[in-house]
Amino acid sequence: MFWTVDRLTDWELSLLCYYTNDAGDQCTSILNPTLYQPPESVSISFVNHTEMMFENQQYTLQCSVQNVAPVQSLTVTFYRGNTALGHLQSDSEQKKPVNETFTLNITPSREDNGAQYWCEAKLELGPAGPQPPPVVTSEKLPAIVHYGPELNEPPNPDVITITEGDTLHLNCSSVGNPSPSYTWTLPLNSAPSYSGSVLTIKSVGFEHEGQHICTA
Repeated sequence: MFWTVDRLTDWELSLLCYYTNDAGDQCTSILNPTLYQPPESVSISFVNHTEMMFENQQYTLQCSVQNVAPVQSLTVTFYRGNTALGHLQSDSEQKKPVNETFTLNITPSREDNGAQYWCEAKLELGPAGPQPPPVVTSEKLPAIVHYGPELNEPPNPDVITITEGDTLHLNCSSVGNPSPSYTWTLPLNSAPSYSGSVLTIKSVGFEHEGQHICTA
């Protein structure tokens, strides 16, 4: 005997087949098919955050999966570029299609600036299920991480001894996002204010003696 149905809508489905053998004994077979619905859509966002991120602060990524069943067979993976950050599963036993949200805490570093975060929803339905398993991915979410400033080179020594007429270079070059701006505080009788990262005095005179301070 064959039983055929054009469209299944019963998510709690259980099938029973009764039959009688030649000796008059009645037997029963039970089948519990898995009715599944691949995710209609998957999206990624930050929780309560829309501005730029700062290095070494914690933020929460959120992956929203729409209309999926059975949710207990769903695995959500968060990615940064091609690197998997974590695999999450639902605690729900619901068999009907549901919307489910998964969250993951991240602490970005400066190396993450420009990286793209995304998530993937996969229905793991076992060897009897479709191969490969249904997979739906979110859009890519670019990360802008602010950090710094930090000096490119070791700082100048506290005391510099130089001969009158020689050239003096003071290097305050720093890395950061956004690019650092510079303010120099120079001795009272020296040249006017300067705003670059490297201060060069071609011919040092006694008016340049004193403290030079660079703020990035």
